Amino acid sequence: MAASSELQLDHLPSDPLLHVLSYLSFRDLVHCSYASKRLNELSKHNPLWKRHCCKHWLLTDADRLQRGLSWYGLFKHYYSDLGRYIQYYVVLKKAWEKLKSFLQQRCPRMIVSLKDGATEGELDDIEAQIRCKLPDDYRCSYRIHNGQKLVIPGLMGSMSLSNHYRSEVLLDVETAAGGFQHRKGMRRSLPLTFCFHTGLSQYVALEDAEGRKKGESFYPCPDQTAQDPSAIDMFITGSSFLDWFSTYVNNVVTGEYPIIKDQIFRYTHEKGCVATTGDITVSVSTSFLPELSSVHPPHFFFTYRIRIEMSRSASPDAACQLDSRYWKITTSDGNVEEVQGPGVVGEFPVMTPGKVHEYASCTTFSTPSEFMEGHYTFHRLANKEEVFQVAIPRFHMVCPPYREPESRTQKASTSHTTPNDNDGEDDDDDHDRGRFGGLRGINISALEGSRCPKFT
Repeated sequence: MAASSELQLDHLPSDPLLHVLSYLSFRDLVHCSYASKRLNELSKHNPLWKRHCCKHWLLTDADRLQRGLSWYGLFKHYYSDLGRYIQYYVVLKKAWEKLKSFLQQRCPRMIVSLKDGATEGELDDIEAQIRCKLPDDYRCSYRIHNGQKLVIPGLMGSMSLSNHYRSEVLLDVETAAGGFQHRKGMRRSLPLTFCFHTGLSQYVALEDAEGRKKGESFYPCPDQTAQDPSAIDMFITGSSFLDWFSTYVNNVVTGEYPIIKDQIFRYTHEKGCVATTGDITVSVSTSFLPELSSVHPPHFFFTYRIRIEMSRSASPDAACQLDSRYWKITTSDGNVEEVQGPGVVGEFPVMTPGKVHEYASCTTFSTPSEFMEGHYTFHRLANKEEVFQVAIPRFHMVCPPYREPESRTQKASTSHTTPNDNDGEDDDDDHDRGRFGGLRGINISALEGSRCPKFT
């Protein structure tokens, strides 16, 4: 019966068989090659593998010509080197290419700071050094680019206030390994980023440990109310390296994060957070600063950047000057406070047709989320008696999800990812709170086998 079946297959024309094979995944195509001599020959048909090379490795005709290989040979070459990362490679490769294309136009000096990809052997050596496995999505990204040189500005975003500056470098794997944590409270955590000015680092958890989940990225935040120095809260920034990196890149290339003085600033603009009154438009973006925040005691630090713009089509007679501001601040526990004062950060900007005025300020809260709204009071330059208000749209400030250390949750016999504090107080805006209690950064020194197809 088997011989008869094979004989019938041998007599079928190639075109319909190739058409059927074109629907198969690369794994099924390889498995099919073991079924018979005829299918072995057909399954290596070059056009079949061109599709898989484009789909899984983003390769082009130019790549094939450069290598001097058939599409089948090219797929085998890449799979032998990067096969374990096939589920991550396309997403991460596209993210890196989009980021580099964007930076080339907007922040070209960052491009030269990127390092070439690490080899498999180098990543294996790091695992042997730290005695812990690196996540495959992390390894895949570092095969493409091994972080960046220790330079400013950092690739992973900046933030600047009057007397506070942060810029995070994406660490190369060798430098990261020097900061791998063994101490209680941070066990099995590898630094992803580093800021020279604050000592701040984001980390990735390489194993489930001390309340952290494997693969999560986070900012450590020591519990200031605990006597145990290993009691460290965590602001969670991603569920995996892939999630963390691809989300960041998307925010950069879509313009969600503004470029200011050739640096990426991690302000986020809430959709609809724009208000126009007459000829003047006000928009707001916000950012959470983990290095100036704490969970215990509850102290959440936010900065916001406001853009005030007068339409170019406005009449010259519409020129005006800002006199004062008014805020209505509502915290997540329902407390409401009203604040008013002269000017903005000590300035009284004059607005003329086409002019843009931007400023940054900050505030702190004892609740993890809140929103602000209000208005500015202006007077016309041509007639000081003509006073009017310009709306400031409502904007929300929400800290990232956080997790308490395992020691605290065990004592409380409960686990949660958001606080339940009901003693919120709001601080006046336009005041830098950056000097409280010091900074939180931790300094550092510089396909499973059964699923892997076997190619013939």
